[in-house]
Amino acid sequence: MALPPVLSLMGPTASGKTQLSLELASRLPVEIVSVDSAQVYRGMDIGTAKPSPGLRSAVPHHLIDILDPSQPYSAAQFAADAAALIAQIRARGRVPLLVGGTMLYFRALFDGLSELPPAAADLREKLAAEARIHGWPALHARLAAGDPDTAARLHPNDQQRIQRALEILDGTGIPPSRWYAQPRTGAVDGASVHVALVPDDRAHLHRRIDQRFDLMMDAGFLDEVRRLHARGDLRAELPAVRAVGYRQLWAHLDGACTLDEAIERGKAATRQYAKRQLTWLRGESRLLRFDPEASGVVDRILLAMKVAATAA
Repeated sequence: MALPPVLSLMGPTASGKTQLSLELASRLPVEIVSVDSAQVYRGMDIGTAKPSPGLRSAVPHHLIDILDPSQPYSAAQFAADAAALIAQIRARGRVPLLVGGTMLYFRALFDGLSELPPAAADLREKLAAEARIHGWPALHARLAAGDPDTAARLHPNDQQRIQRALEILDGTGIPPSRWYAQPRTGAVDGASVHVALVPDDRAHLHRRIDQRFDLMMDAGFLDEVRRLHARGDLRAELPAVRAVGYRQLWAHLDGACTLDEAIERGKAATRQYAKRQLTWLRGESRLLRFDPEASGVVDRILLAMKVAATAA
């Protein structure tokens, strides 16, 4: 018996993925696997636009609230966890529906990752200290001198990826681009359908982003970050704290900017993040692209699923 196809639903932040996933859940026997690097963390609900408890009870959700914010979570860990869940969901005769905007996680699961050297905590802390003194753009420039190919793919303020790239370069003496060029294999067998929500109206997406940030603030986003900040065991360099929106409000609580400045920076960072997500989506050839405002999207996805199941 053929395995049910895996259905992936990806897109930039605030593009309507959650609403479409619920529409699909009303038409297909799905279980949702979150593909979001921040929704894995407990206590980070408002700023990650985490599905409500009501939605999660109506449709099974996975890989949400599985870690404390003090714990790191890698793309490789996600790929292993998601592959195991996909097998379990399929064994129940249901459709795995992967929903999210962490594009590296999708790539790790379906294309695999190059075998990279393990993280080095001492070197990572040394780089973080260097960044506190000179700033991340300076470290990006240093990366460009040692590995221009990798640096060209990274924004000068992309702290996490600059830090990891320099960790590899400084720790091994081998440019990360050479590590990334190694052969890779994905972790998912059988048929899959990959859907991307790509808004035609970029200005409308930006308005949605700004409006959603305001709604999150009204819902208590600052209090959520304040609770994390007050714990005392979380640092600004942690992946959870570096999440878009959290990082800017954290800086406000550290006294680095006013609340109004933090909100505007959070909105700008979210728009920039959406731009990076759209850039990644443009480079993918296997996607079925839909404008989220278009009609008949669910029916067209269901047809693609039927074709994929027949061909499997």
